[in-house]
Formats: sequence, C-alpha cells, structure tokens
Amino acid sequence: MDRKSFFQQISSGRRESSPEQLSVTAIPAEQLAPRKQKQQDAAQRTTGRLSTGVTPYTGTFTEDQLRHLLRRTLFGFRKTESDAFKGMTASQVVDLLLTTSTTAPTPPVNNYNSGTYTDPNVPAGSTWVNASFTDGTANALRNFSLKSWWMGLMLNQDATILEKMVLFWHNHFATEMDVVGDARYSYLTNAMLRKDAMGNVKTLVKDVTRDAGMLIYLNGYLNSKNAPDENYARELQELFTVGKGPNSKYTEDDVKAVAKVLTGWRINRLSAPASAVYFDPTRHDTGNKTLSSFYGTSAVITGRSGTNAGNDELNDLVDLLFAQRETALHICRKLYRFFVYYDIDAQAENDVIAPLADTFINSGFEIKPVLSQLLKSEHFFDSLNQGCMIKSPVDHIVGFLRQWNVAFPASSNIPAQYGMWNDARAFCQIQGMDIGDPPSVAGWPAWYQVPSYYQLWINSDTFPKRNQFQDLLISTGYTSRSGKIIADVYTFAQQFPNPENADKLLDDSIKLLLPIPPDATMRALLKANLLPGGIPDFNWTDEWNQYKNNPGNTLFKNIVYTKLIMLYKSIMNLAEYQLS
Repeated sequence: MDRKSFFQQISSGRRESSPEQLSVTAIPAEQLAPRKQKQQDAAQRTTGRLSTGVTPYTGTFTEDQLRHLLRRTLFGFRKTESDAFKGMTASQVVDLLLTTSTTAPTPPVNNYNSGTYTDPNVPAGSTWVNASFTDGTANALRNFSLKSWWMGLMLNQDATILEKMVLFWHNHFATEMDVVGDARYSYLTNAMLRKDAMGNVKTLVKDVTRDAGMLIYLNGYLNSKNAPDENYARELQELFTVGKGPNSKYTEDDVKAVAKVLTGWRINRLSAPASAVYFDPTRHDTGNKTLSSFYGTSAVITGRSGTNAGNDELNDLVDLLFAQRETALHICRKLYRFFVYYDIDAQAENDVIAPLADTFINSGFEIKPVLSQLLKSEHFFDSLNQGCMIKSPVDHIVGFLRQWNVAFPASSNIPAQYGMWNDARAFCQIQGMDIGDPPSVAGWPAWYQVPSYYQLWINSDTFPKRNQFQDLLISTGYTSRSGKIIADVYTFAQQFPNPENADKLLDDSIKLLLPIPPDATMRALLKANLLPGGIPDFNWTDEWNQYKNNPGNTLFKNIVYTKLIMLYKSIMNLAEYQLS
C-alpha cells in the first residue's frame, strides 16, 4: 500500500486522534490482558498489589527478566541486543544501560529543498539550527525536519536508556513546537533535555527555566516587574517540581512570588539562537520575595539587582523548591509511572517511592542513582510488574521498526531518509502521540490522567490503526515518495537458531514479541499457521529447507512467506502484543 492511500484510510490528525478529543470507546486494560489482570486482582485481594521494595533483585536473572528490562528501557529491543547482554547479572546490565553517550548528535539538516520551495538561507544538507528565521513556510518545514531527526535518533538508538529519558523529560517539561513557533528554539529545547537527561535535575530545572522554547511557550519572556506573568511560575511548582501531591501545599501567593523572582528574562530573536536568551535587569523586580510556610518558616528570596540578579535569584528559588521533599517524591512518582506501573498504592509509596526520594535527595538530585536503584530492585522485576503497561504509540511504532530491523534510506539520500523518518513519526501521530507537540503543558494524559492512565492509548479509533500498521509492514510493506520500508518475515525468522523447527520458531518468536506467553490453546492456534489442518511437524521443516536451498523458487518462497506472514500477524494481533 502506498503512503497516500494508507494515510487516507486511517489518518485522523494529531489533535483529532487524541483519546480526549474523539468520541471513541476506550478499551479497558483488563480486555487487553485478562490473564495478567486476573493475577493482579488475585494478588491485590490477598496482600495488596505487591509487597516488594527497592531491595536489589537477587533472583535468577533469566532471559525473561532481561527482556522485561530491555522492553522498559529501550524503544523495542533487537535479538542481537538481548543476546549481547546474556550471561550478565541484572546489576551489570543496568549499569550498561545507564552508561549513555555525552556526545551531542549531529543536528538536523535541510531535507526540504524541493521544486516547490527552497530555503534561501540554508543549502540542502546543511543544518538550519543556527540560521536566521526565514518565513512561516521554512519554519514549518524545519519543524518536520526536527521531528524526523528525533525519530531517526530513536530508531538508531544504542542499547542505553538515553532516548527513553529524553522522551521522559519532554513529557515532564512539555513544550509544543506549534506554540513555540520557531524550530530553532525547539531544537535547543531538545538538545538541552538530551544534554541534561542523565545528570543533575536541579541543573536541568535551571536550564529549562532559561530555555528559549520554554520562555516562549509559557510567556516567561513577557514577565516583567510592571506586569508579572504567572504562567511559568505556576507550572514550575504544579507540574515540574513540588507537584500536586497530598502534601504539596504551595499557595497562590507563592505563584505570585515566584513569578516576581523570574522577571526580566528576555529573548532577542535577531541574535543567533544559542545566544538569544538574556536577562534585562531593568525589568526585574528587585524586592524581596516572601513565600508561604510550606517552603519554611523564613522562606524569603532576597531581591537582587544588576546583571547577575536573574541567575542569583533563580539559584535561590531552585534551592528552595528542591529543599521540599515533595519535589523528590513528585519526580520519583513520575519515573515510576513511566518505567514501572501507573498505580502507586500505599505499599508502593512507602516501600518504593519514599526510598527512591531519599536516594534522590542524598545524591544531590542526580537522576542516575535513582534509576539505578529502581531498575535493579526486586520491585521492578516482580512478575506482576511485567507485561502490565500498554505501549505508548512511540513504543509501539519505534519498537516494531527496531525489533524487525526495518531498513531505512541511507544518509547518502537525506531527503529520502528524513522523509521516511517523518512517515514513521506520522504513524505515531495518528495513534495519538506526535513527538514535539504533546497536547498540553502537562504532557500526554496517559502518564497522569486518573484513573485510566495507559488505557487512554487504546480505544476504538487507535487500536485498529496499531494492527493495520504492523499487518501492513510485514505483508506488502509501506511505500511513499521517500521509498519503501518492509519488515521481512523470512529474515526475521532466520535470526533464530532453528527456524525450520515449528515449535522452536514459535517459542523464540513469542519470547521476542510478547511480554506474556499465550496459554496452550492459543499457542496451538498460533502453530496452526505453520501447520494448518494438523499436518505433521516435518512439513514445515521440509518447506523451510526447500526455500532455503532454492531461494529463487517462487513457489517455495510463497509457501514460506504466506505462512510466516500469517503466523506473525496472529502473534502481533494478540492483546498481549500491546503490552510491555
């Protein structure tokens, strides 16, 4: 199927495909994984959902545990990646996953010069991130370039947690590229989140506060002593730091005081993007800012004047925000919902969130020790925390494309490469998740909206699109002006040790593709795709070997490909395939 007909068939657009906007029927999680749900319900009736905490996992680190870890920390994992970690302990694998590159990737480039539009300031193949703002058309095309580039980084990620953490922080410190209105600043936001993703979160909050994209998005660049703008001051507390937990008692007066602390930051749009943000002391409120007792009995940020006033008061403010235990608890809860499970009951709060917050505080607010403790914990590897999350659209699309080793156009053909990366992004968009443009400053509702959470990803509109995507890729493939991508079922099966053995091929495929194995009845139905009508197992062996030894024989090829396509469609159309 080509690009035009496919997207005409299933595209509803970014805004319209949001579960909050469409009149669609949500599909409850228990319908996606009834067996897993029954296990969890039974456990909760007797002891609460779980009884495990952050004690390091000491059980046998099997391939099942390894695959669970990789599903949660990567966007899909390849067989070669899981094979590379075999024989290691859980602690060793986590350490490697948390060892991320500090080298910034090559920035996005102009892939959009064409017969209908040419960017007068940026030659084809050159980066636009430091170029001048040209016009609205160029900016829209640069936005697509940026999203395509980001999708390419996720598709080509190494076996570390970095790309997951960039998305986590993008969801936490959400900005919308459509609102920012300048792709150059949106690139700087992404680069900043990428630079700070595995570092000190106090530093990250300061960088976000002075980020051009955020200053535009939440009106920080308009904030002045004569007209304080409370937008960012509110979200800084409500969403980014102390949160809305039961013990978070900041007040409206605190919002007003914090807004005054942040007066004076400006953007010079005529400067080079990287140096566009500056502080204007003449527009800064130099008075003392008194906060409520929630921040302490003498919570006063001393007013400053002069060129360093903005940074000095920002430092004091961030110190005050992070002195509240609620900030550590709020961020740890967000990490938990992103990497473990949406429901934080009293046991999880006491035995997981609280000790993670202690680690966070004691480390000076470094994120890596928290991730290490969480991902090495017995709680993370508890069987009831495996296969209990519904994949986000990015997890689904990028995970599929990586796991199936789908080949994209080479870097020697930038327009084709970026074009196909953008098509991959569009597949995520029509399923309700357009990277770079979350629905609001709160991020995507699936990570915060009580009580549905992940269930919001799946509804009567998005669920068929998920199946259509994977069915299309393993059958005819997807074609656009940029070329063609296809998931080759024979190559996929060939990576396993004994693909000619129906049972071993089925077991290996299930282990790679499903977080929860099917029961005996479903397994038999899956196997029947290779051996219809109950024919003997040796029939599949003969058919595989016939094609393997005669790859040019169309008849042998059609037999093998038809059966493999039906097998993998059947596996990936199971509800369990939508889980992580």
